[in-house]
Amino acid sequence: MADTAKKSKKEYLKGWIPYRIKRYWAYMLATIISLTLPWIKINDNHFFLLNFDHKQLHFLFTRFDMQELYIMPFLLMLLFLGIFALTAFAGRAWCGWACPQTIFRVVYRDLIETKLLGIRKSIKNKQKEPDYKKNAGKRVIAILIWAALALIAAADFMWYFVPPETFFKYIQHPADHTIMLGFVIGVALFLIADIVFIKEDFCVYICPYSRVQSVLFDQDTIMAVYDPIRGGKIYEGHGNEKHKVFEKQKDLLAANPNAECTTCESCVTVCPTHIDIRKGLQLECINCLECVDACTNVMAAFNKPSLVQWSSERETERHEGKTRYFRPKVLGYAGVLTAVLIAMFVMGSKKENMLLNIDRDTRLYKVLPDGKVENSYLALFQNTDVKPHTYYFSVDNKNIEIVRPSEPFHLAARSKRKKAIVLRAKAPLVKGAKEDTSIPLIINAYATDDKKRINIFRKAVFIYPTKKHLEEKLSKLK
Repeated sequence: MADTAKKSKKEYLKGWIPYRIKRYWAYMLATIISLTLPWIKINDNHFFLLNFDHKQLHFLFTRFDMQELYIMPFLLMLLFLGIFALTAFAGRAWCGWACPQTIFRVVYRDLIETKLLGIRKSIKNKQKEPDYKKNAGKRVIAILIWAALALIAAADFMWYFVPPETFFKYIQHPADHTIMLGFVIGVALFLIADIVFIKEDFCVYICPYSRVQSVLFDQDTIMAVYDPIRGGKIYEGHGNEKHKVFEKQKDLLAANPNAECTTCESCVTVCPTHIDIRKGLQLECINCLECVDACTNVMAAFNKPSLVQWSSERETERHEGKTRYFRPKVLGYAGVLTAVLIAMFVMGSKKENMLLNIDRDTRLYKVLPDGKVENSYLALFQNTDVKPHTYYFSVDNKNIEIVRPSEPFHLAARSKRKKAIVLRAKAPLVKGAKEDTSIPLIINAYATDDKKRINIFRKAVFIYPTKKHLEEKLSKLK
């Protein structure tokens, strides 16, 4: 009989860690990562930086120039497919556990307003707004504290576009960088308006993610789910027509003597988006699991598990078996994400440590007094490597020689230089042609000190005149 004796609430909850505490740890981790990541560099490259100043992308501590932004489509695919996969698997877990909007609201509402200033009485009641008229002074202080944090958050966001070492140099000369400073201040003002005044209405009415989720959910998606079989049906109807039929426990028990819901509505008062989880799946739910914690606390007094679980509709609402975590939809997303990752890393591994653009001169060709023909080109060499190199090039046609540049040239790390290239035909390339002839050739540019690694090829065209045009040009030179 001792084994079946009812435990105290404290004994029943021994070792239990609320989801709220786990979320706080997730928020701290996300905050630390977002604040420190812009400062971490390997070989002077950032983990992620979309640098508009230098037209570069840093990703995974590798630097890509604008000509190499073929990696961006893969990043965008990973972003969207990752969101779709996460939503299909765990609902709006991103919203409840890592979204800046949710983190900022917890900092402002639960930390600043409740814990620091006492404007709100308890973090367990998010339905009742405090009397801001009586706490006007405290509210001003709360807004000022949040304004300072909003400026830090806005600056941190900017660091993924302007690296922090450059950012702090720029703010020393604000008149020269008004656009950047205006953007930071604008983001900070938006965060103040959003977190202080718009609040969770942003999640409910503005954020498009809540509309997308309904398409991606299925009966095995993990989310906060109320068990109507154990707790009893509090609402009747379908969809938007659902209406509440029981307000008090005695009325619920009269209709269903086995119903375990106490109608305390702890799960309702703690919800930041002001919904009743007992009503079923709702777009406003952000999977913060506050309702699961609240119901766990209440049901622990009866030595029973929570009526609201982080589970699936299949397992908790319908009692049709265990949740199928590795179902075809999830495996499909995993397969596509893996394929995109592999493709991205394969493309990234082919990064060129030298970029070369070759454009022809406006003049088709030049005829010399000795009858030889020259073609001119303008080349833009760019050393994208982390160390300096000496460069030269060759052509694949033995009858064409390089006149300029006459010798290899030096180029510092991550620098670029324009070079005039002049190619000369050592012997007649075409005989009997009625029109000027375009002769395709390959220009091979390479680093003389590291030819095996830095060695690229570009297609070009050498224009050779007809015999008639050649004779006309020679006659003018005499």
